[in-house]
Amino acid sequence: MANKLVIVESPSKAKTIKKYLGSNYEVIASQGHIIDLPASKFAVDVENNYKPEYKTMKGKAKIINEIKKKAKGKEKIYLATDPDREGEAIAWHLKNVLNIPDDEKCRIAFNEITKSAVKTAVKNARNIDLALVDAQQARRILDRIVGYKLSPLLWKKVKKGLSAGRVQSVALKLIVDREKEIRNFKPEEYWLLTAKLKRGEELVTAKFYGDEKGKIDLKNEEQVKEIVKKIDNKEYIVKDIKKSERKRNPPPPFTTSSLQQEASRKLGFSVKKTMMVAQKLYEAGYITYMRTDSTRISDDAKKMAKDYILSNFGDKYFLNRVYKTKETAQDAHEAIRPSNLDNFSLITEQLEKDAKRLYTLIFNRFLASQMSVALYDVTKITVKVEDYIFNINGSVIKFDGYMKLYIETKDEKTSSDDDSNGKILPEFNIGEILKQKELVEEQKFTEPPARYTEASLVKMMEEKGIGRPSTYAPTISTIQDRLYIEKEQKYLVPTELGEIVNTVMENNFKDIVDVGFTADMEHKLDMVAENKENYVRMLDDFYKPFIKNLTEVEDKIEKVSIPDEVSDEVCELCGRNMVIKQGRFGKFLACPGYPECKNAKPIIKFVDVPCPKCGGKVLVKKTKTKRTFYVCENNTNTEDSKCDYISWNKPKKENN
Repeated sequence: MANKLVIVESPSKAKTIKKYLGSNYEVIASQGHIIDLPASKFAVDVENNYKPEYKTMKGKAKIINEIKKKAKGKEKIYLATDPDREGEAIAWHLKNVLNIPDDEKCRIAFNEITKSAVKTAVKNARNIDLALVDAQQARRILDRIVGYKLSPLLWKKVKKGLSAGRVQSVALKLIVDREKEIRNFKPEEYWLLTAKLKRGEELVTAKFYGDEKGKIDLKNEEQVKEIVKKIDNKEYIVKDIKKSERKRNPPPPFTTSSLQQEASRKLGFSVKKTMMVAQKLYEAGYITYMRTDSTRISDDAKKMAKDYILSNFGDKYFLNRVYKTKETAQDAHEAIRPSNLDNFSLITEQLEKDAKRLYTLIFNRFLASQMSVALYDVTKITVKVEDYIFNINGSVIKFDGYMKLYIETKDEKTSSDDDSNGKILPEFNIGEILKQKELVEEQKFTEPPARYTEASLVKMMEEKGIGRPSTYAPTISTIQDRLYIEKEQKYLVPTELGEIVNTVMENNFKDIVDVGFTADMEHKLDMVAENKENYVRMLDDFYKPFIKNLTEVEDKIEKVSIPDEVSDEVCELCGRNMVIKQGRFGKFLACPGYPECKNAKPIIKFVDVPCPKCGGKVLVKKTKTKRTFYVCENNTNTEDSKCDYISWNKPKKENN
């Protein structure tokens, strides 16, 4: 009979750990947090050192009783919650519920759920780290102060049901500020001039650069026409040939932020989905802990990667690498990597589709981080015509290195990106004359900065020090759920409501939406976690000026009226023009005569292409997860349905 008890958060994690511990151990799950601040009231005693008023969470009383029952008579109890501040807080609550003495070494933590890691952790049990608990409590109380003091103000001045949050308000401001940049952007004209040149039977493309004094920016058509007039059908002479070798280093192994960004770009995952899938992979023992800001990997992991690369690719593909972690990183855990590199095919066969794709991404990125540089042969040909210079660029991979396995993606192409990759140029000779086949003039306009995607917003939040790995996904989800932003394709766009809330916050609570102030709070929370800052003093420094400001501005803020958008749709019950409302599941039509007339219905959108099967109208609909699909109006999803057309892909005109 088991005489030792191990408590984790999730049943799947419990199942994995049970495999590695013998019959003397019983492993059970707390199902996450068991105790928290109640949602019904503020529950923080600001006059008594910000003492939190914890309550058993709804639905957790039965689990607590079961844990107490299992713990009774056990020789030893181990608290094996996740190795972060949240995990430490859960362990602390469990310790208190089970009356485990303060000096009892009951806490075990592991970065990966492998047999050796779990057994090593059991041998090295420690006390609860109260500094980590204090940091978690401080964050929770900070967020409670902002949420419970500001949200009622937004209900009163803007609209009921709104919320304000410490980190979410800054994230919203970033999105609104970007939208303002786009609206205020004034495009500037510029031109490209390209010469298509013949070299015997070969055709090469040369781009206008300038003259011997340097680069010339082409700003208008007159300037381009003047140059074309001077060079049209003149001799193009090869003046210089430069050949060089260029190196490209592999990206480091994943942190939480870079995993969320790359999974968004390569797999189309939301940050929330990425973390859900990664959590399952971690609990199954397939990857290391997925909330980390470090690129560090252990010596054992390096050896594991070396053995795999040498065995599968050869020694020329291996290069032992050490990546420098950012100074602002907590560096509490390794980078995200596979727990081991054995049985890749067997593991991926067992995983469902999304888990398989994410695991493969993590697997390949980790290996690539320990592989050789990719080498390019780069050629630049300088061609002179009259007084002007054109360039012909080309490059070809000489040695693929890490790119044999992995190529990192980017949100957008930048001006520094090399567009000559893959262009193999013929051998040129200095003094050689090329003949003009065509001059191509292209008018262009500068474009505004792109709206944020989830990936680029996470990147910006990390760069600015807003939030931490565990907060990126819930922050973005919160401002979406509150209808402050919405997605247009993959881009995040502020709603009218979001812009109004941001304006109220900016005009009255500058510190809350200030990037620097929020980043400094994160730094102070890190100091608390390192036992270098007293969390009560930190909370006091925040609360007193915050509440003073709140009191001063509350009566000064004018109530904001948000008019409903009137549609062309007429209410069939009372004849009024229906208005567009925003609800939990998106926009819908409602009668403005409510409550006398309670008519409401969804907004129906059609594509401008008839059904490819019956010629009827094709409706645009969304799943509960907001994925768009297309269905014929005659598809009633019943036995007597007149058409069965339904598709994830928009129908095309050429198919009809």
